[in-house]
Amino acid sequence: MDIFIIEDDKALSREISLTLSKWNYTVKEVKNFENITNEVLECNPKLILMDINLPCYDGFYWCSQIRNFLNVPIIFISSRDNDMDIIMSINMGGDDYIMKPFSPQILVAKIQAILRRTYSYNSELKSDIIKFKDITLNIVESKLYFKNKEVELTKNELKIMKILMENQEKIVSRDEIIEELWDTDEFISENTLTVNVNRLRKKLDTIGLEDFILTKKGQGYIIR
Repeated sequence: MDIFIIEDDKALSREISLTLSKWNYTVKEVKNFENITNEVLECNPKLILMDINLPCYDGFYWCSQIRNFLNVPIIFISSRDNDMDIIMSINMGGDDYIMKPFSPQILVAKIQAILRRTYSYNSELKSDIIKFKDITLNIVESKLYFKNKEVELTKNELKIMKILMENQEKIVSRDEIIEELWDTDEFISENTLTVNVNRLRKKLDTIGLEDFILTKKGQGYIIR
């Protein structure tokens, strides 16, 4: 599982990274403190370790920004020891709070506990975020993001984008998409699919994604 570390103390960040690597976690450390949200989206981690005192904006700010895109668990790590900071970390969307200095064993134990509560190891982990090049599809919010622009999708548009982005640069047949769209209270015909795809294309055009969904005559659709 990927763990993303947001800590400006490079020595501490490296120490945490080495510790977690020994436990077979894949660890990435933040590089640009002015662009944390994009780095998190690119990594799409299963857990985030977040300091409060950071350059540019504090950890509370970045936690609230990340929560706009991901429900990933966030553990705050900080030298602040007053109750208000702990309360604030929870109110801003944090899942736990560890005070510095801390034992590596305690950190690992807390990480393991949160991962067990959050994810089922007996089922395939499914992400709320699908990325393709500069495009991000947020399943929970039903929104698609491209270069700081966003567009809200209907239920059917979301399903179409989801299956296309899960099959990046591969042709998806019309029958596969119709099956994905099928609902117990709604019949999806060939014409209904065409209408939905055309409506989706118009929405994508508004954020600069012209010709993103291509038609392969007699085969289906593909994104490139």
